[in-house]
Amino acid sequence: MSNDSYILTFACPNRPGIVAAVARTLFESGGNIQEAHQYDDLETNQFFTRIRFNFVSGSIASFEQAFAPLADELKMRWTLRSRAQRMRVLIMASRSDHCLADLLYRWRIGELAVDIAGIVSNHPRETYQHHDLTGIAFDYLPVTPQTKAQQEAEVWRIVGERQVDLVILARYMQILSDDLSAKLAGRCINIHHSFLPGFKGARPYHQAHSRGVKLIGATAHYVTADLDEGPIIEQDVERISHQDQPDDLVRKGRDIERRVLARAVFWHIEGRVIPNGRKTVVFRD
Repeated sequence: MSNDSYILTFACPNRPGIVAAVARTLFESGGNIQEAHQYDDLETNQFFTRIRFNFVSGSIASFEQAFAPLADELKMRWTLRSRAQRMRVLIMASRSDHCLADLLYRWRIGELAVDIAGIVSNHPRETYQHHDLTGIAFDYLPVTPQTKAQQEAEVWRIVGERQVDLVILARYMQILSDDLSAKLAGRCINIHHSFLPGFKGARPYHQAHSRGVKLIGATAHYVTADLDEGPIIEQDVERISHQDQPDDLVRKGRDIERRVLARAVFWHIEGRVIPNGRKTVVFRD
């Protein structure tokens, strides 16, 4: 039995027999199912599945050849990749570096099985002098309203030349243009605070404190042209009391942002997130 495992995800219109047909194709190709998740969205009549499998005999090539006609017949949107094939990740950050530091730590200890294609920042490398960036490409790309188009063209060049699979906005405090957002659709994750009620603009934690909020949180989502309104992957909250000062909210907010972004990135690289219109289906481990 092969130790290599693969992840198959798909979404398609629901109908009887989908699971049986896919399982039969895997079996006839020498495949062995190790983990399976499925979800039937009654609102959209779409069926979603994630399967992790390896081979007792046969090969991935023979399975793909057998599966492709079935996928066409069932009108599937599908992905298939080896778990040994590590995604190439580009991290974009600004002055606030807590999410960047957390991702680098998880990467170094092997929790995030990715290859870092580089770090892009609108602040110089010296901003992160207390981090170990040894061996990581760093691109300082300052941006102004006048240079935004040229700066984003350079970001897109880096994405292409370094074969980037996923862009992570780790508190990157610049709004991506509609054009770049569209180019990165489905492969760019952002993290931002989320309050009840919501506070936009400068010093959101101070605004929240002045209104006496009782909950603060964070949201990780895919980037779209609609600012901070892309399909949500993960969220978390923490209770706040009248004793908490603005600095307490900032500190607690950093912790929430770190863990929410890490979960979203992990689920994405594990193929556990499947787009569902303006929402996502997340098969948590």
